[in-house]
Amino acid sequence: MNLLSKFAAFRTLARKVLALSTPYFRSEEKWRARALLTAIVALNLAAVYMLVLLNDWNRLFYDALQNKDQAVFWQQLGRFTYLAFAFIVIAVYKFYLTQLLEMRWRAWMTRHYLQRWLAQHAFYRMELARFSEAKAAPDNPDQRIQEDINLFTTDTIALSMGLLNAVVTLVSFVGILWSLSGGFSFSFQGSTYEIAGFMVWMAVLYCLVGSVLTHYIGRPQIKLNFQQQQYEANFRHHLVRVREYSEAIALDRGEQVERQQLDTRFTSVLANYLRLIKAQKNLIWFTNFFGQAAIVFPFVVVAPRFFSGAIQLGQLMQIASAFGRVQDSLAWFVDNYSSLASWRATTDRLTSFETGISAAAQEARTPDATENIAIEDQLKTTGLSLALPNGVPLIEDLALQAGPGDAVLLQGPSGSGKSTLFRALAGIWPFSKGRIERPADFETQAMFIPQRPYFPQGRLRDALAYPSPASDYSDEALQQALADAQLPQLAQRLDDEDAWTQKLSGGEQQRLAIARVLLRKPRWIFADEATSALDESTEQDVYARLLAQAQSRQGALVSIAHRPSVAAFHRNRWTLEPRRDADAAAWQLRTE
Repeated sequence: MNLLSKFAAFRTLARKVLALSTPYFRSEEKWRARALLTAIVALNLAAVYMLVLLNDWNRLFYDALQNKDQAVFWQQLGRFTYLAFAFIVIAVYKFYLTQLLEMRWRAWMTRHYLQRWLAQHAFYRMELARFSEAKAAPDNPDQRIQEDINLFTTDTIALSMGLLNAVVTLVSFVGILWSLSGGFSFSFQGSTYEIAGFMVWMAVLYCLVGSVLTHYIGRPQIKLNFQQQQYEANFRHHLVRVREYSEAIALDRGEQVERQQLDTRFTSVLANYLRLIKAQKNLIWFTNFFGQAAIVFPFVVVAPRFFSGAIQLGQLMQIASAFGRVQDSLAWFVDNYSSLASWRATTDRLTSFETGISAAAQEARTPDATENIAIEDQLKTTGLSLALPNGVPLIEDLALQAGPGDAVLLQGPSGSGKSTLFRALAGIWPFSKGRIERPADFETQAMFIPQRPYFPQGRLRDALAYPSPASDYSDEALQQALADAQLPQLAQRLDDEDAWTQKLSGGEQQRLAIARVLLRKPRWIFADEATSALDESTEQDVYARLLAQAQSRQGALVSIAHRPSVAAFHRNRWTLEPRRDADAAAWQLRTE
């Protein structure tokens, strides 16, 4: 049963590798990919053929030394020169084309996964799934795209070509070794027995024992390699968070806490790495012993025939060389066990990432429990219910309506689901059911302003125009939007490059997000605490502009805010309040 389970695990791993590998060789780049792979395989076969020629050269060269045949000696040295040159040329181009295939494969896989990760809000759905008790979402997608794809393509090519070399070398040299090794005779209970190809069977037995021992000694490395990549990614992720929230951490004097958090994560990295080192040390003890013993093993076995005069020095060296090639081929598993363990961990991580992306894409294709209907100039919900990712109800039986010219203020206690309602109206919240009717032009004429806006690193004009290309707008339009959002000091810095999320204050970031809305001029504007960091005078100015823009475009303004100064710009009010049911945890909406 144990053997069957191991065979099933091997088949599962093979299916995973094929599922990750075959798309590239069937893609739009398939002919170039297949041509490169064919060339690499041909060069690997040529390299093995050169080893066969060099093995035959061993016999002639050492026989010339033993016979003191100077003419043959110099002749074989000359032959070695062009054999070695051909071998070098093959090795160089094998390396170059292999690296080229690895690079192109990695580039295609990276673009492929980036496209799928960013399509249909898959990246957002996967993050939400991490908070769901019913789903196991892959962690650190950045590490899987940036590092795991690189490791997978590199290791897959290296291991597959190494295995191909081992198989072809075995096929090429096993016949040579069989013909050279002769038979082994022994007597047992009065009968004489002879084992043909004795050296071949000794090589098989030697490597079989070595492979079994290697597996049992090195097996813990598979799990440890998987965990090591996870711990490294968690440590790197927290370092990035410290950089992104550097100001908030500094203001809170949180350096000591962050140091403890980073120390905890780095301790996990080191502790697991120490366990991995110990596991590798145990394996290296055995593999080095196995490799060193393999050097003298064929001489020990063949020595009686040499000293009896049955074979000459050249044939002895040829047997030792052929045995070494056969033993190296059969010992491929022993020599590459650590690489196989790391490769399997990488494959498992990429497979789980693939599963997560596929699940998110499937959810996007599955008809939503929420019915989204496009109608003319109305935003309306009927029986809309929202839940948290863990399934806990948040808002139930929501009915609201807004049309052109409306200005609505959404209020309610913290945690009542105001921002989640905005996400549902935007069509990105998957944990909802009911009916949402949105204006026909909603996708292109609606903008949401979060409390903490996002700005890409780079030129200010790109941050202002995001997600549209900056080339869609003239410098005059960009500068006017900045001036209208009370950011005239940035008007002459459109081509400055910076990390604007860290460079600008919280109030400046909110005004830059508002400038983005004033630049794009949407009809439907949703502001989620979009002016919480502004002073009252600036807040009133930008809100007046937002309201005027929405009304001039025959649209609506919907805001989440708590300040009375913001309430003055809204004629209607939606208020989230606890349900009257004593046992209900969800919120309900009251409209005014």
